[in-house]
This record gives sequence, C-alpha cells and structure tokens, in this order.
Amino acid sequence: MARRPSARTTALACAALAALTACAGAATTAQPSPESTIGPNPTLPAPEKHLIPTVQVAAVKGWPQGAGPSTASGVAVNAFASGLAHPRWVYVLPNGDVLVAETNAPPKPDDGKGIKGAVMKQLMKKAGAGVTSADRITLLRDADGDGVAEVKTPFLEHLHSPLGMALVGGDLYVANTDSVMRFPYSEGQTHITAAGTKVTDLPGGTLNHHWTKNIIASRDGSKLYATVGSNSNVGENGIDKEDGRAAIWEIDLKTGAKRVFATGIRNPNGMAWEPGSGALWTVANERDELGNDLVPDYLTSVKDGAFYGWPYSYYGGHVDDRVKPQRPDLVSKAIPPDYALGAHVAALGLAAADKTALPAPFSNGMFIGEHGSWNRKPPSGYKVVFVPFSNGKPSGMPIDVLTGFLSSEGDAYGRPVGVALDKRGALLVADDVGNVIWRATAKR
Repeated sequence: MARRPSARTTALACAALAALTACAGAATTAQPSPESTIGPNPTLPAPEKHLIPTVQVAAVKGWPQGAGPSTASGVAVNAFASGLAHPRWVYVLPNGDVLVAETNAPPKPDDGKGIKGAVMKQLMKKAGAGVTSADRITLLRDADGDGVAEVKTPFLEHLHSPLGMALVGGDLYVANTDSVMRFPYSEGQTHITAAGTKVTDLPGGTLNHHWTKNIIASRDGSKLYATVGSNSNVGENGIDKEDGRAAIWEIDLKTGAKRVFATGIRNPNGMAWEPGSGALWTVANERDELGNDLVPDYLTSVKDGAFYGWPYSYYGGHVDDRVKPQRPDLVSKAIPPDYALGAHVAALGLAAADKTALPAPFSNGMFIGEHGSWNRKPPSGYKVVFVPFSNGKPSGMPIDVLTGFLSSEGDAYGRPVGVALDKRGALLVADDVGNVIWRATAKR
C-alpha cells in the first residue's frame, strides 16, 4: 500500500501550490491572436522558460440546475444521460446502445514524486481529476428515441481504468490502462458477466504518467490500433521509462502480436478513420512549460513507421533543448503534424463526421473534444470544435460546436472529453466533471 504523504510534505506542497498560483500571474500573458497557432502552418513563437510555469486551473463547479453548453447556430443540445461517475469515453454499438467508460487514473505511486509532483496532484484534484476510478463501462439505451437514455445500467465492471472500446463481430475489446481485453458480446445484452481474455499487454506500471489507452478497429476487423501516451512531459523521468510509449501500436487480432505503428506522439488519444482516404487520424497533446502558445496540440494523419518528434523536437525540426541527450538523427526524421489546434487545448476526443445529422457546416470533417488547459492564460480549449475537411485534409479554421463549459468567473461547469456519433447521427459528448453525456443534433 502506498504511504500517505507526511504532514511536512503536505505543508510544503500547499505552500508551493500557493506560491505557484500567486507567481503564475507574472508569467507572460498569451498574445491576442491565438489564431496564428492554429491550422496547417502554425506560427510558432520562441520558447518561454520560467522558473514557475504558467498555471490557471479552472476549479470544478458543476452545471447549475437546467444549464448546459452553448451551441453553434442550428444546433440543439440536451443531456442524454446524467449522474454518471467521471465519464470520459463513449462508444456506440450497432443497435444504438451507447457504452460509457466511467473511469479515472489508476494508482501510480511512482508518478509525480517530490514537491513539484505533490503540487501537480493538488492542481489536478482542483481540476476534477482526483476522483477514484469507477472502473466500469455503463450501458445507456434510448429505446423510445426521444434523445434521452431511459436505461442506465452497469455493462462491464471490475476493469482497470478502462477507456477505449471496439466491437469486432461478436467480440468487444476494451483497453484497460495496461492491457487490451476481449469479451463475448451478443446484440442487445445489457450486462456482460463472462470473464475477459487478455489479448495483449500495454505499457502501464507504477509510473504510467499518461494512463489513458484508446483503441480503434481496422475497417476489415483484422487489427486494433492502440494509443499509448508518454511517461513524462519531455523525458525527464529517463528515456528508458519511455519504451513503447508516445506511440500508436498495431495489434493483430488473430495472433495477438503487436508492433509499433508510429512514434514520437506525446499523448495520442482519439482516433478516427477519414471516410474518403481511409487514413488513420489522431489528436495529440503536446508538451508543456514552453509558454502560453507552445506547443500546439494537433490533429494529424498517422503514417506507418513515422516519427513525430517527441521528445526531441516538435513540429518537425524545432528542437527541445531540455531533452538530454539530444538525438539529431531522430530530429532529422521528424514529421510535422497536419493541423495545429492551439496550445494546451488538451484535444482528446475525435470522431469523423461522415454520418452526422448536424447541419451543413459539419458534414465533412472531424469533431474534437478539447478538455481544456490548466497552464495557459487565458485558458484554451473547454469546448467541442469541428475541423472542416476537403479532399481528405483539413481545409479551414475550427468551428465551435459546443462552448460555455467555463463560467464567467473561470470555474468549470464541465470538461468535454470523448465524442462519438450515435445511430441517428447526433453527436455524443462525454463530460467527465459535469458527469453528463451531452447529445447535440440539428435544431428543429
């Protein structure tokens, strides 16, 4: 059992947190044109390094009774389900049932040690990330088609910080924080009691800095692709701790064999197949502590065998001199991502819009759940955006779909995470601190 922090450590952490919050106001404020850091060719400012990094954490407030996100023109939103326990991910089954991963980080005693680590844990707790994981997948069913789930029931329990889900034939695959599991599934069932079978291990352990693991099935159902985030910000825990991390893995479902598909992606989460080209796309969270406007999180296609820079460089050949030793051989191979989303937006959820029922501006492109910053002034993210596509590539600035997750005082009513389209083309959004699944569709 992990030891509880001593009173002295707690006091030091609290003092450091107070100092951090107070001093953070002296950090450079973001420039008034963040649009320059968004798009296929972002303008990247010079790195800013401060003894105390910028901190602006939105304290969790929760939604007032009857309140909800603001919407784009022509879009309506309602609570599809509420009263959930930290819902982070959604997956829609062929019969229209919706699976929700109610989950949070597992115990990871070797992550965030020392005073800085203690401070970070307090900040994340303030941001709503301190709750115990329910380790559960819940099934939601809207049998009468009114846009509200009248059935909410535990579907799979006793998991290990689950996130990604994928159905292939009669097998439901679930990505725990340290493995991919397979469970038998029959259409319409509301609870799985069968023991799962481990398909393969994924990097986990007692450090496990970025704990979320997502999966997506190939179109022919022969493979899974799994995201594995880094074990640090920029390798400060040692490059040996990054084996198999900051990567997307390919898993052969027939044999269980796996290989690294792409590397150098600090924290990939959402994945989607672009409908026209069939290419795999992902969103990723880039590194911290280089300033308000570095480094932009991004949306990119994922090429087999490609290296995207982390931790040695960002956006191609922009070297991060904090990383020791340097690897110019790898930097020379680094591929810049396709599309910058802006710094620290925390892009997590991703869904292609090929079957959406939302109005015309949202017919071709990708929906993205931006969880929101903790280290930028003013805050960024805290919304769901849509990136329009043309000929299989992003073709314009992001369009806000759902906003209003922050109060005028800067508190968080909610934080959007996973996104998915339901059977009727409505957009489902998991709100992990509002404990709601939102459903957005065309306004009638």
